[in-house]
Amino acid sequence: MAAPEPAPRRSREREREDESEDESDILEESPCGRWQKRREQVNQGNMPGVQSTFLAMDTEEGVEVVWNELHFADRKAFSAHEEKIQTVFEQLALVDHPNIVKLHKYWLDASEAHARVIFITEYVSSGSLKQFLKKTKKNHKAMNARAWKRWCTQILSALSFLHACSPPIIHGNLTSDTIFIQHNGLVKIGSVWHRIFSNALPDDLRSPIQAEREQLRNRHFFPPEYGEVADGTTVDIFSFGMCALEMAVLEIQSNGDTRVTEEAIARARHSLSDPNMREFILSCLARNPACRPSAHSLLFHRVLFEVHSLKLLAAHCFIQHQYLMPENVVEEKTKAMDLHAVLAELPRPCRPPLQWRYSEVSFLELDKFLEDVRNGIYPLMNFAAARPLGLPRVLVPPPEEAQKAKTPTPEPFDPETRKVVQMQCNLERSEDAPHWHLTLLLVLEDRLHRQLTYDLLPTDSAQDLAAELVHYGFVPEDDRTKLAAFLESAFLKHRGAHP
Repeated sequence: MAAPEPAPRRSREREREDESEDESDILEESPCGRWQKRREQVNQGNMPGVQSTFLAMDTEEGVEVVWNELHFADRKAFSAHEEKIQTVFEQLALVDHPNIVKLHKYWLDASEAHARVIFITEYVSSGSLKQFLKKTKKNHKAMNARAWKRWCTQILSALSFLHACSPPIIHGNLTSDTIFIQHNGLVKIGSVWHRIFSNALPDDLRSPIQAEREQLRNRHFFPPEYGEVADGTTVDIFSFGMCALEMAVLEIQSNGDTRVTEEAIARARHSLSDPNMREFILSCLARNPACRPSAHSLLFHRVLFEVHSLKLLAAHCFIQHQYLMPENVVEEKTKAMDLHAVLAELPRPCRPPLQWRYSEVSFLELDKFLEDVRNGIYPLMNFAAARPLGLPRVLVPPPEEAQKAKTPTPEPFDPETRKVVQMQCNLERSEDAPHWHLTLLLVLEDRLHRQLTYDLLPTDSAQDLAAELVHYGFVPEDDRTKLAAFLESAFLKHRGAHP
């Protein structure tokens, strides 16, 4: 007969179970009931200005998310700027890229003593790049060159997307703490909201998001000119270069000092054995901002760029047009396939041809590859990125700041070539605000649906709005006149009905 388990051990197990139950307690729900805040707090990297981050549950999708809270002590000032805060977060929710942590939802809460902005973001459970590099170094493993290239490509793909927005979105806090890695190798940049939000707020509301260089250990990620001149996209390029260096060497030694010194960075650079990798990183760390390359051009640097395989091109083509096919098309096709049929044949002189049959192809591996491509692990450099968005006028910096922040080689928008086959417009006027809220639905010839929202200003005209949509690549030039006439008709109809 087995001896009973000692009581102290059972007691410790019960304590752990009780702690687990406490952490899963629901503390609060979103107004719509979809998001449930738990007691467990999470650390999703260096998120300046966020007073608290909790683990939460998305009850519709059944996945864990992060519940972020931004607190404001001055409720009166908060109430005076609610409309501007809403405009900022509405636009941030539109930032959609597979390598950027997604902001799902936000709402404002002024019911308690302190006003709050609550916003829901993706939860990246595998942790930050900093944590991953520490674990790798602890196991005495060197960084795999292929993994380094794949990570750099994903980070640059996200930066290229942000910098191509109008005006460019400057991250301004890119460190190994704000980059996250999922278990499948997908890299995501977090904390994108911080710089846009802090710049858009008036002075009387900036206290909770005081800015930069909060921690000494992260100062080396910021360029020498940081804080002395207006921020431009080159700030992010310098920070990316330092992240790429840290990824290559796993850790930049600091001799026990909390701050990484110039000598430690120099030692890390000299330890790089690949001359192409060294030249790539040094170009990002140039002291003169004008000498740093753009994120777009770095994607085509010889250390990263590879001619895409037909397999990858076919996978991207399949995913982009998957809406035209049945949901289980791959499974159905493989069921009807003759596994003994020849997939490919390589002729050889004086010898039988080399043949590959369908039986030699693993369809499970094909499904996994398609899923990885769909998740953004293998981007087609900048070709596969969604068109960048234009930020609302409340986020546009003053003309003098925009001139300073202009990149040396600004990238033009790609013009839209797909015809608009259907237009719908809705205008609503809120009782507590003097402006009209415009919602425009466009259906393009390839069945792509675009829903655009905008708060109309008294000076806005249908012609100006149509021209902006063409300029930002939402509508083709050929449809400008038709769209302007459609908007003008909608303006007259709604404004006449609601004087």
